[in-house]
Amino acid sequence: MKALTYTAPGRFELIEKPKPEIIDPKDAVVRVTLSSICSSDLHILHGAVPQAEVGINVGHEMVGVVESIGAEVTKIKPGDRVAVNVETFCGECFYCKRGYVNNCTSGGWMLGCRIDGGQAEYVRVAYADTGLTPIPVNVSDEQALFVGDILATGYWAAKISEISEEDTVLIIGAGPTGLCTLECVQLYKPQRIVVCEADKSRRRFVRQHYPDVNVVEPTECLEILKSLTEGRGADRVIEVAGGEDTFELAWRCARPNAIVTIVALYEKEQILPLPWMYGKNLTFKTGGVDACDCDKIMQLISEGKIDTTHLITHRYPLSRIQEAYTLFANRSDGVIKTAIHPD
Repeated sequence: MKALTYTAPGRFELIEKPKPEIIDPKDAVVRVTLSSICSSDLHILHGAVPQAEVGINVGHEMVGVVESIGAEVTKIKPGDRVAVNVETFCGECFYCKRGYVNNCTSGGWMLGCRIDGGQAEYVRVAYADTGLTPIPVNVSDEQALFVGDILATGYWAAKISEISEEDTVLIIGAGPTGLCTLECVQLYKPQRIVVCEADKSRRRFVRQHYPDVNVVEPTECLEILKSLTEGRGADRVIEVAGGEDTFELAWRCARPNAIVTIVALYEKEQILPLPWMYGKNLTFKTGGVDACDCDKIMQLISEGKIDTTHLITHRYPLSRIQEAYTLFANRSDGVIKTAIHPD
């Protein structure tokens, strides 16, 4: 099969590799029908993910059809359409039982990082009963494509932010994960949502698809928030951008006693200037996605309460995936997300 492979720091190559096989009774092999490129893949390419192993197939956003299953798999069967979870988790350890699947003692973010991922024709999924989500017949591959990663991230970020209907919620970043976060924040019906984004074309995208959302530039974000909240600032801040100055922007825009949720993946260390924020009594929630709500997210899509298909702005066959990477990395042609399909 063809697979995009991390062959050396700074280099991905589309090469021929053996088709994966069942190696554990909890495994499944999935024929990939659609995949996508994530900013985390770019972090691997740039050398910013030290745990990424040279030689693995990259990619952790995908849907497909189950080809084969191990003897202990009970949730799915060959022929089922499924979304693949970014997290590999056993479902039984201390952390999994508490919903902290990102910290699974047997897994975590492995797919496309420490084990072979799905920017390929086939992928082996470990712990298939927890790592695969069946796709209902009324949900298309494109509708389900982001369930296992960026939608799971957005859903988790909104859930832990403890949003109420009286809140003003600030989302920093209108990239793919920021937009999925916006979709999930809307489920809580807060009084006001503000999206802060530096890129002009992405601000235009938000205004086009989410006309009830306040869209601001970073330079005006704090002042506009103050004008909307009687000088207080945001009740909830979700930082999804991961830019050089966005962490500072997040805590500065938060009102005293607010919750600041950090889901961004930074390529550099961030400073926590406690003397400057003393007295704001902020609660910070940080870390990788705990993607344990994929069944619920899929149900919400099936019910028409979440729709992210408009995020797919470009489509490529697997043979042209390097072109898709160049487009995505350079943010060319108004790209939000790409969909990679078999040739």
